[in-house]
Amino acid sequence: MLKRTQSQKGKSLKERFFLIIGVLFFLVYLGLGLAVIFWENFPLEMEFKYRVAFGILLIVYSFFRFMRFFKSNEEETE
Repeated sequence: MLKRTQSQKGKSLKERFFLIIGVLFFLVYLGLGLAVIFWENFPLEMEFKYRVAFGILLIVYSFFRFMRFFKSNEEETE
């Protein structure tokens, strides 16, 4: 009859775990980048322009990890 593909069967427990971990770390890096930018009493002595640059770097890195994670996840299922 009809064969079911991996996407129709659903994700395994391992794939679900890695999905949750990937999304969690995306949110951690995103939150850390936003905290660095908007935290008034930042514990490290940095000028505001360097804090913004560091925060943007963390946010870009979070999106880079997020896209790379889903790209590698799609390649495994094919």
